[in-house]
Amino acid sequence: MSIIVTGGAGFIGTTFVRDWLASTDQALDPVARSETLITLDRLTYAGNRENLDDLNNDPRHIFVRGDIGDTNAVEFLLSTHRPRAIIHFAAESHVDRSIHGPADFIETNVTGTFRLLEAVRSYFSALPIQAQQSFRFVHVSTDEVYGTLRVDDPAFTETTPYAPNSPYSASKAASDHLVRAWHHTYGLPVLTTNCSNNYGPYQFPEKLIPLVIINAIAGKKLPIYGDGLQVRDWLYVSDHCSAIRRVLAAGRVGEVYNIGGWNEQTNLAIVNIICRLLDGLLPRADGASYATQINFVTDRPGHDRRYAIDARKIEHELGWRPAETFATGIQKTVEWYLANPEWIARVQSGAYRDWIATQYGD
Repeated sequence: MSIIVTGGAGFIGTTFVRDWLASTDQALDPVARSETLITLDRLTYAGNRENLDDLNNDPRHIFVRGDIGDTNAVEFLLSTHRPRAIIHFAAESHVDRSIHGPADFIETNVTGTFRLLEAVRSYFSALPIQAQQSFRFVHVSTDEVYGTLRVDDPAFTETTPYAPNSPYSASKAASDHLVRAWHHTYGLPVLTTNCSNNYGPYQFPEKLIPLVIINAIAGKKLPIYGDGLQVRDWLYVSDHCSAIRRVLAAGRVGEVYNIGGWNEQTNLAIVNIICRLLDGLLPRADGASYATQINFVTDRPGHDRRYAIDARKIEHELGWRPAETFATGIQKTVEWYLANPEWIARVQSGAYRDWIATQYGD
C-alpha cells in the first residue's frame, strides 16, 4: 500500500507528510504503519527539500523530484508504487505573484492538474474492481475560488457559486472544475477540499504571518495593504492536514468539503497580535513595541475584502473540528520562527529579497 502526495515539500504538503507519518506511527493496524508515502515535488522557489530532511532515514518515505505535468514521470510513479490514493497539493499559490506572472499559475494549476488527472485516470481504469472501489483522488483547493464577501454576507458554503477575482484563484477554480468533470465523465473517485488561509511552521515568508514575524525581528517595516481591514479566516496548518486525512478516510466520493478555522480576523489585527507576542517573547532593545514598524502600503489590484468559511458540513458528516484556537496556533507559529533562524536564512535567497523589494518597496 502507498499514497502519493504532490507538492509535498511546500508549506502545507510538508506538514501533511510529517503529520501523516507521525499518525501512522501510532496506528494499531500494522498495514497502516508500513504504508509508503511518496512525495512528488518540483522544488520551485517555495518547495524546500530541507523541510523533509529528517525523514531521510524513514523507510516509509520516498522523495521524488518531479513535475505533475511530466506525464511519463507520473505514470512511472503510479505503475511502480501502485498507490491507493493521490493527495494533490501541488500548485502555485501566491496571489501577488499571480498578478505579476499569471502564466506559471495557468501552467501548474490548470495544465499540470489536467495532465495529472489524465495519468491517474489511465492508472485507475486498469485497476481491479476492488482496488478501484477503495481508490481516492483528493484535490486540495482554496476558499478564494468563491470570490469576495461583504461584511454582513454569510460565510462560503460548498454550494457558493464560484467567482474568482485573481489569476491565482481563477487557476484554482479551473482545476476544481477539471477534477469535478473527471469524476462525472470518467468516474474517477475524487474529493475536493476548499480551505481558508493557512498559517504555521515552514510557511514561505512571502505570506503575511511569516513575513511579519521575520521583518519584525530584523527591524524592518511590516507592510500592510491598504487600510489593513481585509478579513480572512485563519486555519492552523496541522488542523488543515487532519481534516484532509479525515476526508480521505471517510469523505463521500464526488463531494466538496470546506475546511476553516472558525476564526475571522482582519490583517491589521493579525499583525498587532504578532507584535504583542514578539514584545513579550523577544522585546526590542529600545523598549518600543514592534507595532511601531507597521507600514501601510498601496493596496494590490482586485484585493478581495473578506473570506469566511462555513465548515459545518465536514463537522456534521465527518466529525472534524480544528483542535487549535488562533491564540494557541499563533503562539506555536511565532515560537517556531524564533527557534529556527537558520531555516529562515536559507529560504531567504537573493531571488526572494528581489521579490520583496519589487512588491513592497524598501
